[in-house]
Amino acid sequence: MKQRKIYNRIPVFRNERDLSRQDLADLVGVNYQTIGYLEREEYNPSLDLAFRIAEVFGLPVEMVFSTKPMKPLSEVLRDHLEKEGD
Repeated sequence: MKQRKIYNRIPVFRNERDLSRQDLADLVGVNYQTIGYLEREEYNPSLDLAFRIAEVFGLPVEMVFSTKPMKPLSEVLRDHLEKEGD
């Protein structure tokens, strides 16, 4: 069975919180190169690692990872605000 590609917003949330790859790696217990592979979507995280990363950011895992390409957060926010206005 072919493995599905996992998309993520790790660089967005990491930069927003002023965390280096090494900082995030230390917080979740992996090598900093693993964070780079994840950010470039060259490697899919284990379920446990995905949850640990989401917990560092204080977000649900589906806000950080997806099996479908992710919209920019500005677009997600705009769509959300438009729905509230209806």
